[in-house]
Amino acid sequence: MGFTHLLNSIATHSSSSPASAGQPPHFSLVGTTQGLPILELFSICIDLTLLLVFLFTISARKILVCVGRTRFLKDDSVGNSSPIRRSISGDGEVGDVVVGTGFKFSVCCCFYVLLVQVVVLGFDGFGLIREAVDGKVVVWSVIALAAAQGLAWFVLSFLALHCKFKVLEKFPLLLRVWWFISFVICICTLYVDGKSLLVYGSNHLTSHVVANFVVTPALAFLCFVAIRGATGIELYRNSNLQEPLLEEEAGCLKVTPYTDAGLFSLAILSWLNPLLSIGAKRPLELKDIPLLAPKDRSKTNYKVLNSNWEKMKAENLSKQPSLAWAILRSFWKEAAGNAVFALLNTLVSYVGPYMISYFVDYLGGKETFPHEGYVLAGIFFVSKLLETLTTRQWYLGVDILGMHVRSALTAMVYRKGLKLSSLAKQSHTSGEIVNYMAVDVQRVGDYSWYLHDIWMLPLQIILALAILYKNVGIASVATLVATIISIIVTVPLAKVQEDYQDKLMAAKDERMRKTSECLRNMRILKLQAWEERYRVKLEEMRDVEFKWLRKALYSQAFITFIFWSSPIFVAAVTFATSILLGAELTAGSVLSALATFRILQEPLRNFPDLVSMMAQTKVSLDRLSGFLQEEELQEDATIVLPRGMSKVAIEIKDGVFCWDPSSSKPTLSGIQMKVESGMRVAVCGMVGSGKSSFLSCILGEIPKISGEVRVCGTAAYVSQSAWIQSGNIEENILFGSPMDKAKYKKVVHACSLKKDFELFSHGDQTIIGDRGINLSGGQKQRVQLARALYQDADIYLLDDPFSAVDAHTGSELFKEYIMTALANKTVVFVTHQVEFLPTADLIL
Repeated sequence: MGFTHLLNSIATHSSSSPASAGQPPHFSLVGTTQGLPILELFSICIDLTLLLVFLFTISARKILVCVGRTRFLKDDSVGNSSPIRRSISGDGEVGDVVVGTGFKFSVCCCFYVLLVQVVVLGFDGFGLIREAVDGKVVVWSVIALAAAQGLAWFVLSFLALHCKFKVLEKFPLLLRVWWFISFVICICTLYVDGKSLLVYGSNHLTSHVVANFVVTPALAFLCFVAIRGATGIELYRNSNLQEPLLEEEAGCLKVTPYTDAGLFSLAILSWLNPLLSIGAKRPLELKDIPLLAPKDRSKTNYKVLNSNWEKMKAENLSKQPSLAWAILRSFWKEAAGNAVFALLNTLVSYVGPYMISYFVDYLGGKETFPHEGYVLAGIFFVSKLLETLTTRQWYLGVDILGMHVRSALTAMVYRKGLKLSSLAKQSHTSGEIVNYMAVDVQRVGDYSWYLHDIWMLPLQIILALAILYKNVGIASVATLVATIISIIVTVPLAKVQEDYQDKLMAAKDERMRKTSECLRNMRILKLQAWEERYRVKLEEMRDVEFKWLRKALYSQAFITFIFWSSPIFVAAVTFATSILLGAELTAGSVLSALATFRILQEPLRNFPDLVSMMAQTKVSLDRLSGFLQEEELQEDATIVLPRGMSKVAIEIKDGVFCWDPSSSKPTLSGIQMKVESGMRVAVCGMVGSGKSSFLSCILGEIPKISGEVRVCGTAAYVSQSAWIQSGNIEENILFGSPMDKAKYKKVVHACSLKKDFELFSHGDQTIIGDRGINLSGGQKQRVQLARALYQDADIYLLDDPFSAVDAHTGSELFKEYIMTALANKTVVFVTHQVEFLPTADLIL
């Protein structure tokens, strides 16, 4: 009813105008602009606007593709990335493509509408030419609608047809929106033209009216297709080609649509729709989750951050490098992009408080210019729309930035833990390293949410003061003073909280270190009945940690209390100062000031969290930076030659080694040895004589004081104490290598594990408990021997491998494992059983 009343009023206004006297006024029109009715003018504007958006989208996508290629090439220069297989390759299709009837009919409807518009354009153009020949005044704007719609439907038709060549299962969002808007305009025009025909009869019948009636069914079908979204194109993939090339891509072969999403899809996050639609129908599985883009993968982010970190360490050897600066240099582009959205969000959020005084004046009867109410309402709507869009993009951007930082730092900490020297390992236990990755890295990544608050808070205060100065005058100075007081009060508290956070993390590391030590030696604690004593010690450490945690939380709560009350304090000071100065407070100025305080209170209330997060992040960055600068294993401790380059497998010349480089007495000295390929070397000696250290010097894990160590080929090491990972027995033996059934059976036989598998209820699929708790010592030793044998290395270093097995099993293992399975390999084994020495080629 409201729409009908609006059109009737429009028609009445149009019929009363002098321009419409003596002829039917075209009932649907408000007025004309150069002879064009409003609905036709609106249709032209919509078509041209969407056409410009289409051209802009195409251009932006080309630019983004070029930028992406440049970034990818730069990443490749650092290190080759693994290629990503797509369901559709660049040179052909994978599988069969079936084009449904729905798609064919949609394309036919598009070309049908295009044909009608071309006919109308030709008819109107021919009529105008005939009028020009007759000497009449020609209004060329009459063909504007047909020309605009002809151009628009030309683009729409070929855009729809293009979906077939791209094998798209969904029509592009812009195409669907265009179809929907065209149908809505068609229905509005159809209603008005139908009513005009009832009133004026055939006098109102024009080519545009006929064309509108003719294309309505086609537009109705296209509107239905736009709402549904599906093209009707189905892709049947070849199952043989779906097998992943890499294990990391074993789930889904599709890369996330975020990388190829258009501007509209990025703005409204519609690139998530396919995944959400699957999740609405059934629980999501691993194969449903698309792969990350190469730029978002941990490998890429690690390379970028590690490269900048190494550059900073090399630039100034005397100065400690800044991990925060290395992170900023690595991810400044993502941070800058987020800063743009944060800036836009901040600016548009203050449009409402600034304009509210004008809106109140307009409602009070004070109109500055015609149609001021519509203009103000439009500004409010557009600013709120922009605020919503920028907020979503800002939050998504900082989340992605935090993910990049976390993945890169986690990889750096993990790789550093693998390369720590023996001396550095004594000061960083496994519990501390887990803390670095689980707590400190997470905290640094979460700081991305607070990154822009540092400069946004001053900007928000400046904007608020400008609006307040407009409304309350010089009293805004009191607002500034009150705000500065609220901020200054928390500065000493922030320093106190940082000190509490340092002590809290130190107490947490100490408790984790002692807890890990107790868990590792739980058998000794149980045998000695020391559980109660160590429980009391751990609880004392927990009490110390709780003491610092309580102080840190109390200081944070006090800062939060101050800032939660600061907006009320600032508002009271501002209005009190304004009243004392005798300033006039109108309804518009008070409402504008209150709205400004409401927006300003959020950053002020978040400021204590920002201060607290900055203190915690600084502590975490210092801890991570100290860990990443710890001493590593010597890169030149061992010279590794490729397989087959030399007949000498292991060679040590004048080797001097020491676990503690600062010690004056070396652990091993004067080592001279040459082992040719295929030799068996036995290492004997008393307990503590350095047999395990000798194997460590071949591996390069003991610091080398002088000399030279050469190793030709790959090496496998079996430690004296078995290392077992959680999982089943098969996973422990394969250790990430692909399954080779024949090779696997030979390994199991050589390690005498077949009988053990028969005793287990699930064979080699039996789940091993934490650190192999449900396996005996001999079984654990044979599992790690099988793991080493399955890797098919060139050199085997065995540290007393038969100490955990009985004499009979040891003899069988020696015969099947060393003498048979490793007959063609270079073997260096430490042993106390003298019966194995006659078979050795060299005894040390």
